[in-house]
Amino acid sequence: MANNNRTNRELETREKTVAKRSWEAPDVLPKPNPEPGYEFKWVRIATLGNVDAPNISSSFREGWEPCKATDHPEITLATIENERFKDNVVIGGLLLCKMPEEMLAQRAAYFKEKAGDAMRAVDSSLMRENDPRMPIFHDRKTSVSFGKG
Repeated sequence: MANNNRTNRELETREKTVAKRSWEAPDVLPKPNPEPGYEFKWVRIATLGNVDAPNISSSFREGWEPCKATDHPEITLATIENERFKDNVVIGGLLLCKMPEEMLAQRAAYFKEKAGDAMRAVDSSLMRENDPRMPIFHDRKTSVSFGKG
């Protein structure tokens, strides 16, 4: 008779020690490896299969340059979706572009100035409607005093 008191060898092995991974929400678009002196942006080149020429041309006029796929081998999901940009990184109708940080700072300063001009124009227009009997803006000053007694 065979002795059946033996435990199965698979149960005797040690458990593998594996570091637990925590779940993270996946990025919708992969991040390119940083390049000194450059910032990256995904530019829409198509929506529902239709080429978005105005968005492409305005982005290029602003200074965004398409990134070559050979410069970013870390992005492996890229597929050829548009014949015009077959050598570039394109995912889901978005083209990876880059701009020098110096030019990006100039762009930010330009738009900050435009926003300031717009706010000054709104304030000026609003103050034209101001009536001294019912001021729109009324500076309120409060003071606290302590009484005696």
